[in-house]
Amino acid sequence: MANAADAERVKRDREREELAQRTSDDDFLWLMSEPRGRRFLWQLIGLCNVFKPVFNTHGGIMNFNEGRRDVGLFLLGRINTLCPHLYAVAAAENAPQIDDTEEVENDD
Repeated sequence: MANAADAERVKRDREREELAQRTSDDDFLWLMSEPRGRRFLWQLIGLCNVFKPVFNTHGGIMNFNEGRRDVGLFLLGRINTLCPHLYAVAAAENAPQIDDTEEVENDD
């Protein structure tokens, strides 16, 4: 027979976990809502070498690199889950800028 107090405790724990998850999601959305937050996350994802190979002949270094990459993949997953439309915005904002004032060299 189940204890009523245990059912209440389970319910409170579930509500607490849901509130913590909503708070975490809201915090991430807040960070992604501003250019400086997207800039920070883009830099962090870059430091995690998500788009580069992590292979190294030294197993310890490769494990370290893969752990770093796992953090970056976690951040990309959060972006794709909570605000996928902002991935393209962040990529565009952080793309290398081409200087239009420089003349294109011709081989004429």
